[in-house]
Amino acid sequence: MLRALHENLESFEAINQDDMTRELVLRMSALSQAGKLAPFLHELAHDSDLDDMTKGTLVEIANDPNFLLAVEDYLVRTEIVH
Repeated sequence: MLRALHENLESFEAINQDDMTRELVLRMSALSQAGKLAPFLHELAHDSDLDDMTKGTLVEIANDPNFLLAVEDYLVRTEIVH
């Protein structure tokens, strides 16, 4: 369990370090909480600017509302600290 926590913290920090990824994940979290993630995922599937690996990663993240909430919490809390 400690290893999983460490891996999540590393993932959260990697997201935090990339402004575009950070904003995207925060947007996905807000859409998920509002029950409006489906249209975003539909647009994502048809975005020709993204490669399949990126699309797959984003869909995987989108399908884990607990991860989205946890990473949002981390991003908000670390923004206050920084």
